[in-house]
Amino acid sequence: MDPRPQTASDRIRSDVAHNARVWNYWLGGKDNYPVDRAVGDQVTGMYPSIGEVARADRAFLGRVVRHLAGDVGVDQFLDIGTGLPTVNNTHEIAQHTAPHARIVYVDNDPIVLAHARALLTSSLEGATEYVDADARRPDQILRAAEPTLDLGRPVAVMMLGILNFVLDTDEARSVVRTLMAAVPSGSHLVLTHPTLELGGEGNAAAMRFWNENATPPITARSREEFASFLDGLEILEPGIVSCSRWRTNERVPAVAQFGVVARKP
Repeated sequence: MDPRPQTASDRIRSDVAHNARVWNYWLGGKDNYPVDRAVGDQVTGMYPSIGEVARADRAFLGRVVRHLAGDVGVDQFLDIGTGLPTVNNTHEIAQHTAPHARIVYVDNDPIVLAHARALLTSSLEGATEYVDADARRPDQILRAAEPTLDLGRPVAVMMLGILNFVLDTDEARSVVRTLMAAVPSGSHLVLTHPTLELGGEGNAAAMRFWNENATPPITARSREEFASFLDGLEILEPGIVSCSRWRTNERVPAVAQFGVVARKP
């Protein structure tokens, strides 16, 4: 056995498609391998609007962070399931509005870890940190975030397209409960999640193909299941909607991805 510890690069598999890299491909990025592009193209062939979902999810992130940092005054963000850095990352948007904002990114994908230096930029007044942790370990995440975030003040807990990788719904609810129990009144929960509703019925075959050919496996959820993550929270207008239609002024097409922002009372 090789006694040397594995580096992030050692953990990266280039022979199996991985969600962070395929998502990066759909967003027009270059941090992906041929296997990611092949699986991404196959999924697109089965479900042509998947690229629109990826772009709508990213645009939703921008609108939410600008609203929370600007209109609400939240200056701490815990972004779980970071993915690969692209343009308009959470810290860039938040610190453009509130230069003193503090952001902790969380992911356990080795390729994201390898690119963490691109995330670890910050305004002089604020802070940006990266935590290598699994979304299924909320207690570990909270301990690792505490040196950067003051959990006695409101925090925006952001989980965009991440609970769909926690296949057991009870476990996913437990993750959310643990995170939101650790932050005070005035904190917010931001979620997106794929669904077979909102015109997403055609995605079922694409998801089956994904689960047979890529990692990690994914699940869609109904509106009722998605709403169960928000128990005890105050849902901001316009409620649970397609993420493409959350506080947009233009008449944009719906995508099969729920989006919601909720406040802890």
